[in-house]
Amino acid sequence: MNDEDYMRAALEQARLAAEAGEVPVGAVVVKAGEIVGRGFNAPISRHDPTAHAEMMAMRDAARHLGNYRLVGCELFVTLEPCIMCVGAMFHARIARVVYGAKEPKTGAAGSVFNLFGDFPHPNPPPGGEGAKISLNHHARIEGGVLADACGRLLSGFFAARRAQQKMQ
Repeated sequence: MNDEDYMRAALEQARLAAEAGEVPVGAVVVKAGEIVGRGFNAPISRHDPTAHAEMMAMRDAARHLGNYRLVGCELFVTLEPCIMCVGAMFHARIARVVYGAKEPKTGAAGSVFNLFGDFPHPNPPPGGEGAKISLNHHARIEGGVLADACGRLLSGFFAARRAQQKMQ
């Protein structure tokens, strides 16, 4: 399987979210070519603000692998991750993150923030001008895989929701 195949699996998860009335975002975690975790957005149905697709997929993978550290794993998600999810990816030691559509309002992989990069130090030590803050773990990031399909699913969901609201 390749990146597009894994993203298609994430899209399947996103469709499950839409069927449940959730924003259609889906994710899968892959280790050594095998999908070891799946998840879709469920904050509404679970009454849980942390139940994003990425979080659900990482929880599933951690259960499957018997370890909260997901070393050597890749995460595929249909929408650019937010700050919360990127933080969890770092803590889990995800090696690579692949996303579909950009998230221009809350994206933390380059659209609004780039948490996958280094940051200028706010208070560099004396003589340390230009010092960078570097996190103890970095994940490789790649965006735009099946971006059109991922974006269409989201756009269609929100268009249907707006049409439904107008009819009420």
